[in-house]
Amino acid sequence: MADPERGSIRRAPEGIVPRVLQSWWAPRRVVRGLSAMPEGSKLAVLMAAMLVFLIAQAPAHARLAQLDPSVPFQARMGGALLAVMFMMPILAYAVASLVTILSRLTPWHLRQEDSRLALFWALLAVAPAMLLAGLVEGMVGQGPALAVVQAICGIGFLVIWGAGIAALARRK
Repeated sequence: MADPERGSIRRAPEGIVPRVLQSWWAPRRVVRGLSAMPEGSKLAVLMAAMLVFLIAQAPAHARLAQLDPSVPFQARMGGALLAVMFMMPILAYAVASLVTILSRLTPWHLRQEDSRLALFWALLAVAPAMLLAGLVEGMVGQGPALAVVQAICGIGFLVIWGAGIAALARRK
């Protein structure tokens, strides 16, 4: 893309971390640039996001295990592992399918693979904020600080996901 102020060409970021960071201020451009991603890579993006979400839960589970030792840390993390790494991917595929079906009711058509990309990328892009939320929950616990960080995570996810859908949807 040409940068009119500098007269130079801006290239899309290369690598996952720069793309994740850029997704917070230019999500449409990032997702559009990823539109040729193969299905195996989309699954890897989803599983990477889920792994970060699992890691983000560790501080909170450690805090809860200290406060209530009747349920040890390993048991808490085992339950989180089952939920995040096995059940959430199935739910993510179901939500992406539902969004594809619902897009047929609008003038904008969203292909199944594009719906998956938009959702999976939004999950990965919001993963660093989820790490922050996990740290806040583990260090501070419930309270206004955690509510603010969780709100930022939720709003960030919805904005990035919506921008990804908008970037990939095609007019019928």
